[in-house]
Amino acid sequence: MRLSSAAPILRPAPVLRFLLGILLPLVLVGMIAEDVLEQQRFAFETPLLTWIHAHSSPALTSMSVFLHTFGGPVPMGAVFMVIVLGLRFMQRRPQALFALLGLGSAVGIAFGMKVLFHRPRPELWTRLVSESGPSFPSGHTTVAAALVTFVVLLAWHSSWRWPALVLGVVYAGLMGYSRLVLGVHFPTDVLAGWLTGVACVLGAYSLLGTRLRPAVEPVMEGHAAQDRRIP
Repeated sequence: MRLSSAAPILRPAPVLRFLLGILLPLVLVGMIAEDVLEQQRFAFETPLLTWIHAHSSPALTSMSVFLHTFGGPVPMGAVFMVIVLGLRFMQRRPQALFALLGLGSAVGIAFGMKVLFHRPRPELWTRLVSESGPSFPSGHTTVAAALVTFVVLLAWHSSWRWPALVLGVVYAGLMGYSRLVLGVHFPTDVLAGWLTGVACVLGAYSLLGTRLRPAVEPVMEGHAAQDRRIP
């Protein structure tokens, strides 16, 4: 009796995604969060915020105010609902579940961290926008990073891969920088937001990845598919 054998395929992409996209961001956020919980100050933050404020042009400030409004809970909540319902309407249920789990977890974890750490916001100058909630991590930045990661993953195997990646990085970067321009967050709030958003969506992708992409055929020895034969 001859049985067909299959050798497992070693795929480095999931390993790198876990190490660099999930584990490393979580470790970095944990290191920052430990200092925030102990109410330790990062020496570079106040000088950096002061420098950014002194070198912000009126155009950059206006753009920051726009991103503040666009990235708020109501507009982003509407965007998330459109994505989930749109994918569901298109009969792309795994993708809709991915959006719900990835984006929803990013919002939920960011909110939980705000409540847990309750970090005060910087008070360095008179702000143009009103923000009264806790500072760590930046919710706007977390949501932007999660949304960009979600879109890039969906577009990765299409011709939209690089436009989505470039535009997404620019959008998430500007969203984070705008929080510093407006003086409503510390730099570590923004960094933690970027890392949290990416890690949440990549974590959801790792859980649902087999349902989001075609299965990879195992490497077969001999014929591609050979039935069991009894002599």
